[in-house]
Amino acid sequence: MANPRLTTKAAEAARPIRGRQASHRDAQVPGLELRVSPGGRKVWSFRYRNKDGRQRRMSLGLFPALDLGDARDKAFKVLAALADGADPASDQRKAKEAARNRDVRTFGDLADAYLEACRAGQWRPKNKTKRASTLATETAVLKRHIRPRLGSLDLGDVTRRRVRTLLSDMTKAGIGARANKTHAIIRQVCAYGISEEYLSLNPAMGFPPPADQKARARVLTDAELREWWAALKDPSELSLPLTNGETEADGVTVGRPMRIALQLATLLLQRRGEIAGMALGELNLEEATWLIPGERAKNGKPHLVPLPPRAVELIREALALAKEGRKEAPAHVFPSRHKPGQPFRPDSLSHAMAELTLALGIDDATPHDLRRTGSTALTSERLGISPFIRSKVLGHVSDAGGGSAVSSAHYDANTYAADKRRSLEAWEGLLLEIVGEKTRPFNLTQLKATR
Repeated sequence: MANPRLTTKAAEAARPIRGRQASHRDAQVPGLELRVSPGGRKVWSFRYRNKDGRQRRMSLGLFPALDLGDARDKAFKVLAALADGADPASDQRKAKEAARNRDVRTFGDLADAYLEACRAGQWRPKNKTKRASTLATETAVLKRHIRPRLGSLDLGDVTRRRVRTLLSDMTKAGIGARANKTHAIIRQVCAYGISEEYLSLNPAMGFPPPADQKARARVLTDAELREWWAALKDPSELSLPLTNGETEADGVTVGRPMRIALQLATLLLQRRGEIAGMALGELNLEEATWLIPGERAKNGKPHLVPLPPRAVELIREALALAKEGRKEAPAHVFPSRHKPGQPFRPDSLSHAMAELTLALGIDDATPHDLRRTGSTALTSERLGISPFIRSKVLGHVSDAGGGSAVSSAHYDANTYAADKRRSLEAWEGLLLEIVGEKTRPFNLTQLKATR
C-alpha cells in the first residue's frame, strides 16, 4: 500500500511484523519500498520491469545508513539506467557473484571481503549490522596492527603461533587493551572466512585474550571536580609541565567550544561521541530536551535526554559561537573547524581533556570517567536515585529494574522523561554546589521555594 507521507520519521518508526516482512511503499517514487524484516532489519528495495517485461527487485541499501532522500536518488538512477537498456538488478547480482568468487588468497584479501560484507549487511554474526563507528575502529586496527604483520600472508600461513606472537608483541609494548581488540578482530575475520569456506580452522581461537583488562573504576573527587570545572570556565592561568629542556611552559590551547562540550559531558553524563556529534535538529531548547537518534546511540535506539537549566545555557552559548562568521547556524552544535559539515571528532574530547588534566595535575581521567563520576553520585546517599533510573539516564538497555527483561524490552514504551529530568537536575545542583556556584536547598521550606 502506497504511503504518500513516507518520511524519515516514518521510516524510523516502522516496526517489524511477527512472522513476515513488512513493506512501506513510497508514493513519490513508484517501486521504491522500505522493507522491514521480522528481525527489524530495514532495507530499501526497488521494483521495476526490465526491457523484456520481467519484474526485478534490487536492494539499494540499509536504513538508516541510506536515508530516504538518497534512496530516492538511487531509485531515479536505476530508472535512468533502464532507459539506456541496462538491467541493474541483474548487474548487481552478477557483481555480488563476482565478489564471492574473487581470489581471496591472503589475509588482507579476506579482511577486505569481511569489511565489505559487514558494510553491506551480509555478515551479521550477532544478527545486527555493524555500526559505521565500529567498522571505522576495526579498519583502523587492521591498518595499524594487523595488516603489517599478517596482511600479505597466504591464508594457510596465518597460524595460531603467528597470531599469538603478534598479540604478545603488542602486550609487551604496553598496549594490552588494543591487543585484545586486535585478537577479537582477527577472530571475527577468520570466522567470516570459515563461513565462506576460505578457511577450515580459526587460528585466533583456543586461547584467551592476551591482556588482563580490569574495568575502570576512576571517579573524580569533589576537589578534582572543583579544579576541573574552574579550568573549563577559564584555563588562562594554566600551563603545561616543562619537557625536553624547555624554559617556558606552554599555555593550554583548548578553545571555548571544546570546553563547553566537556562541561556538557560532565553535566549530562552522555558518551563523548554523542556529545561531540550533537546536532541542531536533535534539540528542542524550548522544551529543554535532546533526542539522540538511534543511529548515533550506542544501543541503536533513540535516547531522550532532558536538559537541566545550565546545560541549556551552555548549548545556547555554543550555538552562538558556532554561528560566528557564518550567515546561518551550522547543522551541529560543535562544528569541525577542518571538515565543513562535520562535527567534532569524538576523540578530540579525549585529547582536550588530557591537556587540561595534565595542566591541572589530575591523573588518569578520561571523558568516560566524567560519566562514571556522575553515575556514581546519582545512586549515592547524596542524591538517592534508583539504579534503574540511573540506567535510563545513561542510555543503558540491560537494566530491567528487577522485572522481566522481555517485558522491559517489548512491553514498556516509557521514556521515563520526568524521572530522568529530576535525576539530571539533581546532579546539576550537586555539581554546582561542589564547585561553589550554587547552594542546594537544605530544608523543606527552601526546597519548596526552589520548586
